[in-house]
Amino acid sequence: MNTKRLLIVCMACLSTSAWAIGPGPSSPYQQGTEQWLQLQIRGVVASPHLQTASATERDLAMQRWLNSFNFPIPEFFDQDAAGDMSVSGGN
Repeated sequence: MNTKRLLIVCMACLSTSAWAIGPGPSSPYQQGTEQWLQLQIRGVVASPHLQTASATERDLAMQRWLNSFNFPIPEFFDQDAAGDMSVSGGN
């Protein structure tokens, strides 16, 4: 059943006239990307299982986002510290 549904979705995607870019020459990669974007827009391949987050998970995600503002973004990054995970920055 899933294979049949996927085939129908792919056929519908190929026959659409609503593309994000105008018609014209494009690479196979671009065409594949456009097809996946159209599937996402229509929601035809969405999971049948409702995905929810608990109140605790939402609170933790919000706190993690808020905490990200506690660290200033430096104007420049130390190029010599690339890959160094120490707090001192490799000194």
